[in-house]
Amino acid sequence: MTTELDRDQLLAPVLRRVLGWSALVSMVALVAFGLFGAPTDAVQGDAQRVMYLHVPSAWLAYLAFFVTAAASAFFLWPRTRATVWDRVAGASAELGVMFTALALVLGSIWGRPVWGIWWAWDARLVSTALLFFLFLGYLALRRIPGGDPVGVAKRNAIAALIAFVDVPIVHFSVEWWRTLHQQATVFNPELNPQIHGVMGLTLWIGTIAFTLAFVYLLDRRYRLAVLEDGQEERALDRAIEDRRSQAVGAGSVS
Repeated sequence: MTTELDRDQLLAPVLRRVLGWSALVSMVALVAFGLFGAPTDAVQGDAQRVMYLHVPSAWLAYLAFFVTAAASAFFLWPRTRATVWDRVAGASAELGVMFTALALVLGSIWGRPVWGIWWAWDARLVSTALLFFLFLGYLALRRIPGGDPVGVAKRNAIAALIAFVDVPIVHFSVEWWRTLHQQATVFNPELNPQIHGVMGLTLWIGTIAFTLAFVYLLDRRYRLAVLEDGQEERALDRAIEDRRSQAVGAGSVS
C-alpha cells in the first residue's frame, strides 16, 4: 500500500495548539452568548437555546461524514491511494457518529417541551437515526479482521460511500416530506437565513466552535490510529519472530 502521504499527525504542533485554544475560547463564548447573551425566544422560550448546540452538532455530522466519504473516494482512486485516507475516513466517521448521537439527544431534549414528546416518527428524525446506525455499522465493519490490508480498506471505503447516500436524504427530508421538524434555518434552498441578530450570531459562534473542535479532534484521533497501527505491526513482527524461533528450535532438536 502506498505510504507517501502517511504522517504521524495531520496538523503541525503549533497549528494544533492554536486550533485547540481557539476551539476552547469559542466554546466559552458559545456558553456565554447561549445562556446570557441571546434573548429568550418569544414562542419556544428558553428551550430554543438548545438549538445553539443541536444545529452545530447536526452540521458537524454532515461535515464529518463528508470527510469520510471524500477520504474513501481518494483511497479507492489508485492514483491517490494511501493509508492516510483510510485512517482519516475512520477517524472522521467516529466523530460523525458522536455528533449525530449528540444531535439526536439534543433534538429530543428540545422536542419534549416544544412538541410535547421525546420522539416522533418524523422523516428527519428517522433518517438521522438511520444515518447513525449506518455509520455505526461502518465502524463495526472496520473492526472485522481481514487478510489483505488494501482489500479490507477498499471494502470499508465502499461501505462509507454507500452510507453517505443517506446524508442528502437527511438534509432534504424536510423539503421532500411533510414533517414536524422545521425547515432549514440557515442552509435553506433560498439561502435566506431565518435567524438574525444576537440569536444568529450565537448560532454562528456555535458552528465555528464545533468546527474547530472537530478539526482538532480529527487530528488527535488520526494520531491515535497511527499508534494503533504501529502497535499491531510490532505485535505481528513479534509473533513472526517467535514462530521462527520455535521452528529453529524444533530443527535443532531433530
